[in-house]
Amino acid sequence: MLKKSWTGGSVSGATTLISADTTILGEVRFSGNLDVEGRVRGDILAEPGADAMIRVVEGARVEGDIRAPLVLVNGLVEGDVYASSQLELAPKGRVEGDVYYAMVEMSVGSEVNGSLTHVPGDELEQAAAAVLDGS
Repeated sequence: MLKKSWTGGSVSGATTLISADTTILGEVRFSGNLDVEGRVRGDILAEPGADAMIRVVEGARVEGDIRAPLVLVNGLVEGDVYASSQLELAPKGRVEGDVYYAMVEMSVGSEVNGSLTHVPGDELEQAAAAVLDGS
């Protein structure tokens, strides 16, 4: 399943690309697909109820929390990850923070330097909606 996701997985909606030579400073909100090849210094949040996927590719870096239904990591995330549907960590994926997931798949070589906590997906979605609403 992990290999398929990295080679052609997507969800409905548009795809946004943060290219390798790009640095984003500040919060990113999205729906659809978000491919991070560069650097993001700020939180990345999927819109509540959106069919959304974020992919952090090898060599990419996120310095902030990620909240999305489907999170695929093969780069570095320095922050907490909240995956309300599924988290996939590829061989070069590394999370320096806590992980909250409904389902997780880790490849040999991936790392989580923090705690792993299973939380039902609907609870993660409610928490994400509260964060986006500012409550």
